Amino acid sequence: MILVTGATGNIGSALLEELHARGVGPLRGLTRDAARAIFPEEVEAVEGDFADPASLKPALTGVRSLFLVSRLGPDAEILEAARQAGVEHVVLVSSITVQTHPRLGPADENLTVEQLLKASGMAWTILRPTQFASNALMWAASIRGHETVRAPYADTALPTIHPADIASVARVALTEPGHKGHTYALTGPEPVTARQQVEAIATALGREVPFVEISRQEAHPQMAAVFGTEAADAVLDITGGDVNDELLMVRDTVSRVTGTLARTFQQWASEHASAFR
Repeated sequence: MILVTGATGNIGSALLEELHARGVGPLRGLTRDAARAIFPEEVEAVEGDFADPASLKPALTGVRSLFLVSRLGPDAEILEAARQAGVEHVVLVSSITVQTHPRLGPADENLTVEQLLKASGMAWTILRPTQFASNALMWAASIRGHETVRAPYADTALPTIHPADIASVARVALTEPGHKGHTYALTGPEPVTARQQVEAIATALGREVPFVEISRQEAHPQMAAVFGTEAADAVLDITGGDVNDELLMVRDTVSRVTGTLARTFQQWASEHASAFR
């Protein structure tokens, strides 16, 4: 049994679809509201709340492989619940900032979760993705309203990753040998700036989307509303305020692990154009 947590999220939903399409099973998807979850046929929907690790016990019964995103609840208790349930292998989504920006609070928290997993006695695979393409959804309301998109560091190019590529690597790690005990830094196939992201969305929509670069100070309230105050500072650092060569590096990990080229931001924009209409 494979349990996919965050099963209605950007990564979890794509992972369930990939696993199901390849005939992997049995599969179970964790959600707060099983009645509203729309999963592929034959995927068992189970309810649980990360804020209450005891509620995860039924979902973990019989599970041998677990897909887990870090920092969604008390990770030490979640991992202990998994260990006690007999989980043998955990694929953990952490963050590339663990290696690029270890001084940042969220990066240190992710590192702590990685260390907890390694000390748990369960087999592990750690995924460290860079900035998600889906972060562009923070502009969706402005674009739907035909307003100007305002963003800082307009021309800082980061190798943004399509969440489905994280799911693809997770699928391989969960179902194929040779990935236990490995840590994978994950990026998209090319650097893309905020300005280029908006241009890609405009192309997908078939209309112009105005864009204006703003200062870090102007951007902070907008970021804080999405990510929280502390995380907003970290996001502003890693999207342009404090970039380094390690963060800017394009990696071929997705293609090496999956055998398929990483998806571009343009592909993500085309697939999600409806969110901006």
